[in-house]
Amino acid sequence: MTTHSRGGRGKLGGQRQLKVRVKSTGQRSTSSQRWLERQLNDPYVAAAKREGYRSRAAFKLIEIDDKERLLKPGKRVVDLGAAPGGWSQVAADRVKSVEGRGQVVAIDLLAMEPLAGVTVLQLDFMDETAPARLKGLLRNGAADVVLSDMAAQGTGHARTDHLRIMGLAEAAAAFACEVLTPGGAFVCKVFQGGTERELLDLLRRAFSKVKHVKPPASRAESAELYVVALGFRGGDRP
Repeated sequence: MTTHSRGGRGKLGGQRQLKVRVKSTGQRSTSSQRWLERQLNDPYVAAAKREGYRSRAAFKLIEIDDKERLLKPGKRVVDLGAAPGGWSQVAADRVKSVEGRGQVVAIDLLAMEPLAGVTVLQLDFMDETAPARLKGLLRNGAADVVLSDMAAQGTGHARTDHLRIMGLAEAAAAFACEVLTPGGAFVCKVFQGGTERELLDLLRRAFSKVKHVKPPASRAESAELYVVALGFRGGDRP
């Protein structure tokens, strides 16, 4: 896998490509055709294939980490909602888990192909046994960084979808507060329309700095944002 330079800003400037149009076959819905055209014309999709990442989402984490410097060699990372593995790939490369320095533990309801330097747990994160099982896989039962790119299955009803993803974000935040070492970091996907006050209040109590970011790799038309919480204030942990 070609690694992405930490010194870069994660942008794909200077790369031009011809726009691809997909002919209608009569067997493909209009929405499916639009999705296919978007994929074929997305420079991040092309870059992910070229650089060996499992998804374009890898560049979102690259862009966040290039700015925040969260994934340092030797850090222990938990990746929630990891499949197909783009974020885990970036984390493993940057914390040097393949070399045995850092550690990456990933969880997803979906099956995920093995990744060098990543311990994968196939389980619904909302299963009541998930937090304990994740802790059991971590060195000393603690983490330095918790990442969550989890998204609930869409229903087409905006309010319902917002509540579902906020439920996942709140569960991820609660887990982060259980497992992070002092000074640790939490990165989580939320939706525009506001991170709910309860979640923000929790994070502001638990972390020294909380902010929203929208990395360039996040599509402009997407409602997704990421909340980045830094400097966990928790008690003593290993």
